[in-house]
Amino acid sequence: MRIITGLYKGRRFDIPRSFKARPTTDFAKENIFNVLAGHIDLEGKQALDLFSGTGSITLELLSRGCDRVVSVEIDRDHHAFIKQCLAKIGAVNCLPLRADALRFVKSCRQKFDFIFADPPYALGELAAIPGMVFASGILSEGGVFVLEHGAKNDFSSDAHFIERREYGSVNFSIFKG
Repeated sequence: MRIITGLYKGRRFDIPRSFKARPTTDFAKENIFNVLAGHIDLEGKQALDLFSGTGSITLELLSRGCDRVVSVEIDRDHHAFIKQCLAKIGAVNCLPLRADALRFVKSCRQKFDFIFADPPYALGELAAIPGMVFASGILSEGGVFVLEHGAKNDFSSDAHFIERREYGSVNFSIFKG
């Protein structure tokens, strides 16, 4: 796993082979962040990484200048790995939480300028995630929400939807608050 650009550009982290989650590919991650540059400047922003998995997006957000990142991952081993990565780069502006991402969305009272969610593609509630995010009020006005998902999902009819990007088998839907 590699950080693409910013303060920690080029830093690599070896993911244990036993992990179920895999990071968003470098190709897909680099491309989606290039697209996002036209929608939001991450410098100084508050960000939320839901279903953090290996922490790849969390680390990228920190490297790109977010003031604070909340990283939510339910798996004990993945959460511990994220904490190890944060310690290696000396990041103190990240709150790694071991929690259920959907429950977090429903109970959170903080607002975020940017939210990224990479749920398991087979998650039964995946199609409901944009509605949950917007109903909860956790996305700041004008904020950007990105949902990574499989090819079969289509969010183009959502009122907040702005575009979809596909990079191989990785699909991103982008929403604006």
